Amino acid sequence: MINGLVPKRMFLTKGVGRHKFKLKSFEDALRAAGVAQQNLVQVSSILPPYCKIVSRNEGIKSLQPGAICFCVLARCDTDEHGRLAASSVGVAVPKDKKNWGYLSEVHEHGMNKVEAEDMAEDLAAGMLGTTLGIDLDPDLAWSEKEQAYKSSGLFVKTTNMTQTARGQKGLWTTTVSLAVFLFD
Repeated sequence: MINGLVPKRMFLTKGVGRHKFKLKSFEDALRAAGVAQQNLVQVSSILPPYCKIVSRNEGIKSLQPGAICFCVLARCDTDEHGRLAASSVGVAVPKDKKNWGYLSEVHEHGMNKVEAEDMAEDLAAGMLGTTLGIDLDPDLAWSEKEQAYKSSGLFVKTTNMTQTARGQKGLWTTTVSLAVFLFD
């Protein structure tokens, strides 16, 4: 088994950017998130076994400008005045550190912060739950599912990183939320 690219740590971050050009708006959102100096590579939704979640400050201090940086990225853009953009990354951590957890991305228009947070955690928890043998009715409210997951004793926690913003006239607005992986 190759162990070379298994992250040991992860941090969550977010940002919003605004500019007349869409690409510059995205760049400004990455700057606000503290990761604009990285070469970002998007990966899918697995939180590796034993991967420690660290603070944003600790994570950003570990970054080296220009380095290839693996991340789970949620991004939402709009150039419509008043349109709500939401980006969220959800995290579900198993109790048994030998197991992997899940990350989810939500990138939606018209969704407020609480809705995006709930959806991101619900998606991550649902993916982890099915791998642990917990298959809940998808039509249940997140609060009901959250209680079922926690009472199962198989989850340590769920959390999220969410950024919302309203579009402004004449500008692109970009929201980003990221789970950034670190290799020690």
